[in-house]
Amino acid sequence: MASVTILYFASLREQLGREREMAAVAAEGESVTSLLSALRAQDSALNDLFEQTPRIRVAINQALASFQDTVRPGDELAFFPPMTGG
Repeated sequence: MASVTILYFASLREQLGREREMAAVAAEGESVTSLLSALRAQDSALNDLFEQTPRIRVAINQALASFQDTVRPGDELAFFPPMTGG
């Protein structure tokens, strides 16, 4: 298995107390949902965060993505809360 870099931004970073981590991902890749499910099962703080914060957004390699998109080894996955403009 290879890995991906996961970044947490804004209030997500503050709530988790970390801004990044590495996670194992299958060589052929897997959906963001699948990877996140595995991570949430191992980390109660991460599970609580995703339960308490609706509409978390995701980006893969700095491009907005959906939770159904595939993340592959070497990718950068970022999670951030919804933002408003002004």
